[in-house]
Amino acid sequence: MTRPPILAPAEAYALWAPGYPAHAHNPVMQAEQRAMLALMPEDLPGQAVLDVGCGSGRYMLHALQRGAARVIGVDLSPQMLVRAGAELAAFQPDAEVDLIQGSVAALPVPDARANLTICALVVGHLDNLHQSLAELQRVTRPGGTLLCSDVHPIGHALGWRRDFKAGDRHYAVRHTQHLYSHWHAACTALGLAIERVLEPMLDPADIPAGAHFDRTALEVPVALVFQLRRLA
Repeated sequence: MTRPPILAPAEAYALWAPGYPAHAHNPVMQAEQRAMLALMPEDLPGQAVLDVGCGSGRYMLHALQRGAARVIGVDLSPQMLVRAGAELAAFQPDAEVDLIQGSVAALPVPDARANLTICALVVGHLDNLHQSLAELQRVTRPGGTLLCSDVHPIGHALGWRRDFKAGDRHYAVRHTQHLYSHWHAACTALGLAIERVLEPMLDPADIPAGAHFDRTALEVPVALVFQLRRLA
């Protein structure tokens, strides 16, 4: 089988955006989302929630459903921000929403802006985990929570790719493996407290009948999910 070309994130999401849903649309994302939502506070009244790498807005929608007063989405892809804007306007037209183009590596967001910062399945697109976490820490208020997830590093070892189809062609998005030890070292250096770590597994019920996939995926975790706390 011919391997799909590997694209840089900006190029990949420009192609992917027109058909990218605002919900978890594959079994890995469904497993990741169950873990993330289990760690997200049930009630967010009066809270400012920042979604870094917001994509089409799925976690901003969940934050609004849980009562967030304001949601801010940052994404490198202007095409994905258009998708997010349409989804959020359809869900809650009068919601206080800011959508900003920018990179995790240098967020165009003031210091201590968010009570809750979310960064879902994004940091693997960047080489420098420490720099990414430093920026996520900066924009979170002291005492605030960061919820971060990534594809589990075991997937990289097994040859999994973050692939998609645009038109009649298949592509993959560039991904950098970040081990748990890398997360631990970066959080220790930055003074971020690791409060909980989840390693969700696939739910066989999410897998479509007749799907072709690596059966090993049913035996190993597919995502690495962190609840972090900015202490100061």
